[in-house]
Amino acid sequence: MAITENGSTHQSAHRATLLGLLRGRDFRRLLTARVLSQLSDGVFQVSLAAYVVFSPEKQSSPADIASVLAVMLLPFSVIGPFAGVLLDRWRRRQVLYFGNLARFGLGLGTAALLLVQAPTWLFFASALLVTALNRFILAGLSAALPRVVEQDHLVTANALSPTLGTVAAASGGGIGFLLHQVMTPGPRADAALVTVASLLYLSAALAARRMDRDLLGPEKHGDHPALSQALVRAAVELGAALRHLRRDCRSAVHALAAVTAARFCYGVLIVVVVMLARYTFNDPADSAAGLATLGQAVGLSAAGFFVAAVVSPWCTRRLGLTGWMTVCLLAPVVFVPALGLFFAPAPCLIAALLLGVVTQGTKICADTVVQESVEDEYRGRVFAIYDVLFNVAFVAAAMVTALVLPLSGRSVGVVVGVAAVYAFTAVLYLRAARRSGPLPGDRHS
Repeated sequence: MAITENGSTHQSAHRATLLGLLRGRDFRRLLTARVLSQLSDGVFQVSLAAYVVFSPEKQSSPADIASVLAVMLLPFSVIGPFAGVLLDRWRRRQVLYFGNLARFGLGLGTAALLLVQAPTWLFFASALLVTALNRFILAGLSAALPRVVEQDHLVTANALSPTLGTVAAASGGGIGFLLHQVMTPGPRADAALVTVASLLYLSAALAARRMDRDLLGPEKHGDHPALSQALVRAAVELGAALRHLRRDCRSAVHALAAVTAARFCYGVLIVVVVMLARYTFNDPADSAAGLATLGQAVGLSAAGFFVAAVVSPWCTRRLGLTGWMTVCLLAPVVFVPALGLFFAPAPCLIAALLLGVVTQGTKICADTVVQESVEDEYRGRVFAIYDVLFNVAFVAAAMVTALVLPLSGRSVGVVVGVAAVYAFTAVLYLRAARRSGPLPGDRHS
């Protein structure tokens, strides 16, 4: 009976915390801006996938996917940290407002390029700018979250806010998939999808505009140098943030390393699923069917993100942040080969669902550790570094996969190798976390 009462008490506390977050006007407004922004991202990304990977006249390979990801993400692995310096100086609300407004205009320009069938490099250049702002905005959203919730509620806020944003991105992808299915594949369809994404970016900008200019920080600590001086000093500032991590935030360093490894594994599996959807599960000539299968996998992963948002606060109370992250890293060691080695649609879709749970569960824990460990004046830079690690891991995964994955997507070695990386990461993270001592979330568990 005592166990039942204790469980009921925890559930009631979680519901009360969740309702308390949703009653907060500032949290709701930040959440609305995040959801609309990432919903737009989902539609935009599907338009890119339809143009680059699933065009009927193209035969894309893992190497093609890796090349596209390198063009889209690697430049901002260099630019991203410098944006973090600005996040610690500019009003984060203004970043969300003007950033989404700029993406609205750039999206319309990208759609026009598709309609006139401009050279591919010009299309990528325009899409590259949209992606750059996306990296900037996501780092700002994460850095701003502690400004609108109390520290004791950060785990629940991180379970709800980034997860709903990820679900919104997947939902946007679903909208894009559905629109693509009812339109004749070609430049007009791709341009229509980009236009829809642009209008959603405008709605995200208007949602951000509803918040007070100073609400999201950062705190002012004396006079900041002029913008030009800040950019010149960016490398020094990033070095300070890295020293802060190394000296005072060992737990954050371990969490970032673990979530980066998990992102690498996720990237490998994404390329595998794309190739299976295009060439194994469907007729390679039927690009619409391939895109529909990929849409199903994305939708199930989104459901997994939602499950992670529901169970992560409960799991962290009982297992602690360290325990829940370790479980999320160990689970794929079992289900990735158990389901992936069938190379059949149904088992792979189930694996996509489970992968969504553990991937988002890992990110929820890492976000919370970083937010609790890093001081506010460094947080924007640290989250920008966090974002760079995500990008580099994803592109590196695609490049490595391109070297070994056949066009069909069927490779026992790749699937088993991913499971091994998960196992290695889980063991190293658990050992490092135990040496560093308990996290705040561990002490409350």
